[in-house]
Amino acid sequence: MYGELKNDLLKTIGEIREAGLYKSERVIGTPQNAAVRVGSGEEVLNFCANNYLGLADHPQLIEAAKKALDDWGFGMASVRFICGTQEPHKELERKLSEFLGTEDTILYSSCFDANGGLFETLLGAEDAIISDELNHASIIDGVRLSKARRFRYKNRDMDDLERQLKDSADARYRLIATDGVFSMDGYLAPLDEICDLAERYNALVMVDDSHAVGFTGPTGRGTPELFGVQDRVDIVTGTLGKALGGASGGYTSGRREIVELLRQRSRPYLFSNSLAPSITAAAIATLDMLSNSSDLLVRLRENTELFRRRMTEEGFDLLPGEHPIIPVMIGDAAEAGRLADLLLEQGIYVIGFSYPVVPHGKARIRTQMSAAHTTDDVNRAVDAFVAARAKM
Repeated sequence: MYGELKNDLLKTIGEIREAGLYKSERVIGTPQNAAVRVGSGEEVLNFCANNYLGLADHPQLIEAAKKALDDWGFGMASVRFICGTQEPHKELERKLSEFLGTEDTILYSSCFDANGGLFETLLGAEDAIISDELNHASIIDGVRLSKARRFRYKNRDMDDLERQLKDSADARYRLIATDGVFSMDGYLAPLDEICDLAERYNALVMVDDSHAVGFTGPTGRGTPELFGVQDRVDIVTGTLGKALGGASGGYTSGRREIVELLRQRSRPYLFSNSLAPSITAAAIATLDMLSNSSDLLVRLRENTELFRRRMTEEGFDLLPGEHPIIPVMIGDAAEAGRLADLLLEQGIYVIGFSYPVVPHGKARIRTQMSAAHTTDDVNRAVDAFVAARAKM
């Protein structure tokens, strides 16, 4: 039987290659940092990781993880409710709640799992979920698992959101779901306006803040802090795999009763192993660092402003904004891939994004700034873009 399936798979894979959409994985031969070695080549500057605060190879986090291995072991070999909960798990949940200004927090093995276990636990067939059309795949998949009715509104379009709220007026409960930051564009969800509409139409608000927590907002508490709506957002999901250390793990944080029900019924929580103690301890160390100093936030913002200003001066087409995700718009998918290859030759590691990750004709190089980059690193990246463009 597999022979027939194999032929179909090979045909599909071939079509992906012919369309220029095949995703190859480059092997990094060093720890994740501002500079990495790709394959067996020379070190290059990394401008495509979600390592916003430069903590993925930070000595304090490595030391915290090593100590946790000695104190708590390698892994839990269990789910939380059987025998997979240690003191560091509870401490991390407390610290995340304090950092985010929420009532309670529950840990997951990833934010994908946090979103996957949220909607079906809370909402039933008599309810409605109203989701931004550009939400992350984990929200989309999580919504599909729920029996609630589904409504979509155009990206960040408050008029369309209001229409969907009116169309779902007969639902028992309604939940507005949005990314805090849309990762392909670096655009922010207008949470103040979303919360205004939610209150007007008696709806709940859920935000996936994976690309914001740790560095967005005055003290890095994320988009709810940035828009001054921390007490108006009911649910925040996020990851430990980006700014907060860069390893893995996720969480859902928010109203106490919501988190309590998730502990009882959320399937990814009930049926997945607990976070490794080393990851938990490193995440605690990250939150302690961010609570005691804003140096990394300031450096990241300075790098972001410098790159945006210099690239604009050089005539590149950037999507507007202030987020450290800075898409350099190319348009044609093949040209975006070619430019990424030329930049790698110049010592700059970036990736071209094209359909189906982004719409047809909207191919881009998605650059991402890090607090680990120096001013010289940022200037070198801009110079490399100029040199690579001249070779196109």
